[in-house]
Amino acid sequence: MTDNRTVPYAALVLRLSLGVLFLAHAALKVFVFTPAGTAQYFASLGLPPALAYLTMLGEAAGGVALVLGVQTRLISLALTPILIGAIVTAHAANGWLFSNAGGGWEFPAFWAATLVVQALLGDGAFALKLPSPVRLVAAAQS
Repeated sequence: MTDNRTVPYAALVLRLSLGVLFLAHAALKVFVFTPAGTAQYFASLGLPPALAYLTMLGEAAGGVALVLGVQTRLISLALTPILIGAIVTAHAANGWLFSNAGGGWEFPAFWAATLVVQALLGDGAFALKLPSPVRLVAAAQS
């Protein structure tokens, strides 16, 4: 049985965890591997180096949005392809366990699943509620 009194707080804990994890992952790429190093790594996987910069931007901006609770459902779904891409391009060949050399695919798969759960749950408690662009345009036209 779902306790509707605690669901918003469960969504909050998940949202904050996901947001902080994305911020940490973006920071790792920026401050440890460096943007140029990350781009070189993407190129070594056969990906366009520019995709590394888009990935870092997506992780950082998505992490901030999740922490704040801005458009949580949309952001969660938008970040999911990054993790699916990581599984396919960087981790699938390394096996199941993330402790394998190069990192296995179970952690990014679990991370992607938690993003889908977050999208299903929604913002949760203490989310920043911004008016949707559609509503702003409609209000401006009235």
